[in-house]
Amino acid sequence: MWQKDLGEKMTFDEAVTKANSSTLGGFTDWRVPTIKELYSLILFTGEVKGEHAIKMFIDTAYFKQPLGNVNADEREIDAQTWSSTEYVGKTMNTDATVFGVNFVDGRIKGYPKYNPRTKNENKMYFRMVRGNTAYGKNNFVDNNDGTISDLATGLMWQKADDGIGKDWETSLFYAENLELAAHADWRLANAKELQSIVDYTRSLQTTNSAAINPVFETTEIKDPNGNKQYPYFWTSTTHLDGKNPNASAVYIAFGEAQGKMRNNVMDVHGAGAQRSDPKSGVKENYPEYFGPQGDVRYVYNYVRAVRDIKPTTKIDTKTAKIQTQQVKKQNQQKPARNNNTPPKFSELLEKMDSNNDQKLSKTEVKGKLKDNFDKRDKNGDGFITEDEMSKKR
Repeated sequence: MWQKDLGEKMTFDEAVTKANSSTLGGFTDWRVPTIKELYSLILFTGEVKGEHAIKMFIDTAYFKQPLGNVNADEREIDAQTWSSTEYVGKTMNTDATVFGVNFVDGRIKGYPKYNPRTKNENKMYFRMVRGNTAYGKNNFVDNNDGTISDLATGLMWQKADDGIGKDWETSLFYAENLELAAHADWRLANAKELQSIVDYTRSLQTTNSAAINPVFETTEIKDPNGNKQYPYFWTSTTHLDGKNPNASAVYIAFGEAQGKMRNNVMDVHGAGAQRSDPKSGVKENYPEYFGPQGDVRYVYNYVRAVRDIKPTTKIDTKTAKIQTQQVKKQNQQKPARNNNTPPKFSELLEKMDSNNDQKLSKTEVKGKLKDNFDKRDKNGDGFITEDEMSKKR
């Protein structure tokens, strides 16, 4: 159960006091939510353009979400909501930090608890919660076959990443074509799924590890300074931001969420932050730096595939081969299509839509459709939809 109205900004200690004394709705067990509880409210139907809000990343039919006060020299996106989860390391080298969710720009970041110049306590928004105190607590089981099950969420995870950074579309393809532990229904996790396995008690600074339970294996990489770092991991979630809103996807930083400040690469938002990278780019151009905190963009991020725990989805190799042969035989027996009859969009999706997003990108389409892609893509967003296929050229 959630507080509907955030009220006024307050310090972290003031929020804890308020929660402890609140009788909202006739209940007395209110608390400041953990970062996993708070993140459960995020919606990636939201959209932002840099510092300017377009559509909130929270359901405004139920929740009140203010913007930053531009009359007080704030940006519209300066309306972050703090959680109760304090970062175990330091950001900006020395800042004690609390994780929060920005429901205006769709990110998790660590924010300094104290103003670094005045040393006064920073004030943020808080949304109180009550109820299930076990929410967000994992129950991992090592299946001893290269997979980890989380009985708390019903998800099965790839135990070790494959050690190779990939752009977003390649990551989707890798996950969806993975065969591991006799399962073939792997996929790239969405933002909430991947954030569910972050361990906010761990960090490179404090445990010399990635922010994930050590039952998992995570590739060690080097940051732009050549120092030890752990990768950012892609999700399947598009992050609608900027001039080309479909061009970026969400990642979770299991290593330090780094940026370049005063010409130094440092942890600016904390291990376990959620930001976004461009879906593609020339590999030799990365890492690069972006935004006021100089966020390090790796773009060629890593993958930890996931699937739903379903005991009936194990592959029977012999049966699978027989079924494949039967399908091929059936296809050979089908009458040839009249060349003058265009295929239905649903048929094209079945053949080509590798990431099941109900639209076709240029990398997915084949044959004549690939040659005519730009003509079909009426709005120039890089995808062909059913409406665009049905329109006369």
